[in-house]
Amino acid sequence: MALDEYISASLAGTLDGLFRERVQRTPAAPAYTNYSREHQAWQTLTWAQMAEQVGRWQAAFQKAGLEPGDRVAILLRNGPDWVAADQAALGLGLVVVPLYTEDRPDNIAYVIQDAGARLLVVQNHNHWKNLLESAPRALTGVHHVVILEGDADLSTTPEDTQVWTRRAWLPDKGHRLRERGGDPSALATIVYTSGTTGKPKGVMLSHRNILSISEASGKAMHVRSSQRLLSFLPLSHTFERTCGYYTPMMWGIEIAYARSVQSLAEDLLTIKPQVLVAVPRIFERIYERIQGQLEKASPFQRRLFHLAVDTGWRHFQAQQGRDKHGLNHLLWPLLKRRIADPLLACLGGQLELAISGGAALSPPVARIFLGLGLNLIQGYGMTESAPVISANLPERNDPTSVGLPLHGVQVRIGEHEELQVNSPGVMLGYWNNHKATREVITRDGWLRTGDKARIEDGFIYITGRLKDILVMSNGEKIPPVDMEEAIKLDPFIDNAVIVGEAKPYLSALIVLNPERWFSLAKEHALDPFAHETLSNPALHKSLLQRIGTALHDFPGYAKIRRITPLLEPWTVENGLLTPTLKTKRQLVMQQYAQHIEDMYDA
Repeated sequence: MALDEYISASLAGTLDGLFRERVQRTPAAPAYTNYSREHQAWQTLTWAQMAEQVGRWQAAFQKAGLEPGDRVAILLRNGPDWVAADQAALGLGLVVVPLYTEDRPDNIAYVIQDAGARLLVVQNHNHWKNLLESAPRALTGVHHVVILEGDADLSTTPEDTQVWTRRAWLPDKGHRLRERGGDPSALATIVYTSGTTGKPKGVMLSHRNILSISEASGKAMHVRSSQRLLSFLPLSHTFERTCGYYTPMMWGIEIAYARSVQSLAEDLLTIKPQVLVAVPRIFERIYERIQGQLEKASPFQRRLFHLAVDTGWRHFQAQQGRDKHGLNHLLWPLLKRRIADPLLACLGGQLELAISGGAALSPPVARIFLGLGLNLIQGYGMTESAPVISANLPERNDPTSVGLPLHGVQVRIGEHEELQVNSPGVMLGYWNNHKATREVITRDGWLRTGDKARIEDGFIYITGRLKDILVMSNGEKIPPVDMEEAIKLDPFIDNAVIVGEAKPYLSALIVLNPERWFSLAKEHALDPFAHETLSNPALHKSLLQRIGTALHDFPGYAKIRRITPLLEPWTVENGLLTPTLKTKRQLVMQQYAQHIEDMYDA
């Protein structure tokens, strides 16, 4: 890394200050590569070209009469447009509210209303149309809507809202970046995250919050300006925004945006990135593909593969100082060249660093990739900490842990073995929710993570959760108790336990109301006394629809995809309820472990 290419957080000051400094230092260097649907080709923009785009967006924001502190909501796919809208808003002292394009319209509308967004940028007219149809009253405060693709249908637009197409919104070329002396401690963004209630909470993060963690993350991972990063996680996710957007900007790393998750395999081969930021589910999918290929391979090929992984794993352990180099290590260069490298070629063949975060990475999956020679790093954090708290380092990597605290991050074990954090990344608080802020920030200013942990030799090991929060393999955090309470409001369901920790989707064990079971079976022309009736597809579909209705107020990703209906009640007598009639979750999961396994094997 050239010393003049790295921009420190203190020098940048603000997130828009970081962008301006990057443009001044390396104006002709490649900044963003994106696939143009219009031209059916990959296109690269330099930092100078991006600055011109941001200048046009800033001129448009100013023309709309927005004032510092006003909220701008962004509902876009990853790409240069997302960056331009974000940087233009930040450069005018506006507050960015990122939205998930795949979320349910009513959830998106709730966030827009709760944040009080005055302007909304959407990808296409369908996004705006779906929002209007879902929750029109929630959008009355939005004064401007910018639609980037297609024309705008004004027939259903509220009277006080102006709708713009890209062509009408953006002025001609020739607009320069605005200079401002922004306050690093000022609010930069409100990121909504699911909590212990059905509605998400808005996490307030300052410029300093994000810059400090971006800088510490880049230093920990030893990133270089010569690298290229492939971005595919949504920029509305703080993990991607910090580690896959602002950190690369600090070091001048080029970012290429994948066309979609579905095209990720092909884009990896095309882009050949050196850095990849991902959630465990991506590595799980590759792992599953490898396992599927092994089932079709000959016994000799399977033995050769396992020899390569075992040898590579011992080589990794020796590099970490946890093993000694033996005679089998002499085989590693050959096995790496003949077995490991061809398998990792599916990741582009030039990957130097793979970062996994957002959820726990399964030890068997980590062992496979580390054994194949991939520099795979697992980190840990939460949106409220901007978001990284700890990470394994290339030179100090214990995949059974969530790593070491980043530079400037302090951790301690509080009451009930809870991991608590104090760092420059800790949020300003929850937007318009002082009660929730007081519950998560201690009196002396430490952030309560809600995770139980132990600390050994500096490494953090997560041992459980104080609250039953499920973290899916895509990084989404789900409050199962609140969802279960909502499900139990359905008259046909007496009890429920939601599962899905480190899984790609949610499933549920549901106890049916015995008094209503006969009518439910009759409705589907089923024998209520036949055991196989509980496995009937039509019954499952009907129950899933009822559950979906019960969970209407929860985020779109909090969807139950598989169920196991049960007729045996959970009672105090059979040990599955406490005397106060609370469900003993762990005992239920143990008793029905095979049912849970079957829901995912399916």
